[in-house]
Amino acid sequence: MNVFVTGGTGFVGSHLVNALRARGDTVTCMVRRPALVKPLGWGSEVRLVRGDLDDDTALREGCAGAEVVFHVAGKIVARSAAEFMATNRDGTANILEAARDAGVARFVFVSSLAVAGPTTIGHPIDETRPPAPITDYGRSKLAAEVLVRAMPLSWTIVRPPVVYGEWDRATLKVFQLARRGVVPVFGDGSQELSVIHAEDLARSLIAAAVSPRAAGHVYFAAHPTITTSRAFVMEAGRALGRPQPRVIPVPPLVARGVLWAAGTLAHLAGRATLLSADKGNEYLAPAWTCRSDALTHDTGWHAEIGLDAGLRRAADWYREAGWL
Repeated sequence: MNVFVTGGTGFVGSHLVNALRARGDTVTCMVRRPALVKPLGWGSEVRLVRGDLDDDTALREGCAGAEVVFHVAGKIVARSAAEFMATNRDGTANILEAARDAGVARFVFVSSLAVAGPTTIGHPIDETRPPAPITDYGRSKLAAEVLVRAMPLSWTIVRPPVVYGEWDRATLKVFQLARRGVVPVFGDGSQELSVIHAEDLARSLIAAAVSPRAAGHVYFAAHPTITTSRAFVMEAGRALGRPQPRVIPVPPLVARGVLWAAGTLAHLAGRATLLSADKGNEYLAPAWTCRSDALTHDTGWHAEIGLDAGLRRAADWYREAGWL
């Protein structure tokens, strides 16, 4: 395929580009900072278009001749709800218009389980559950989904849960704490989580793009085995080959106080942070779990990388890259 990828130098996007290259696809990526490309080792195989989601010229150059657009770029941290909307909603509107005018055959949008909202323990959801986001991030991704569904072109939306793997700085922080032997977790560590390795997610996005049955559908993409926040930390410790870390539960009242203070300080400093009162609604929910049966049924895709193997791969990569 001839494809255009936004967010290709990011964590998920880089895995997607590597998977597309392995297939022999012709890949064009939009990049804000070309310096980020060199560590990825793409060489001249990937065509680069410099710009961002506000750059109409760059978007139209990237979409020209593309059969498929993978819209991966977006903000996961922002200083305000308006900033989330400006990128995740309005930026999506811009790329949608460019894709429509270029006659793109399929538009694949990477959304989030945050759109669906939290779940309850023991009850992973499917796509029939109405959206119920509880964070500014989730609401901005839902707003983007509404635009995707309204655009007169063939689209597919994929909502991943927690994504981990090589290049992921969020998982890196868990490993860094586990190496020190003490890892705080919000709540008591029983929060249930669906997870997916970034390589499996990349394959799900490609499956969604090439399957005729996937057109016009919203899917979850996750590994079928559900874990907990405590088990995730313990597995990270095992992946490091070290004694099991001590998990320190942070009671909800304390957690909300810490998150409010951290968010307030970041706001005063003009910085974006994942530690905020708004994100506390997410961190303290009982579960974030989903099923991928529909995606498997329609495309044949299924997640192949279990959490233990995926975290071992990540740990090895962090060591080799000098991140750990």
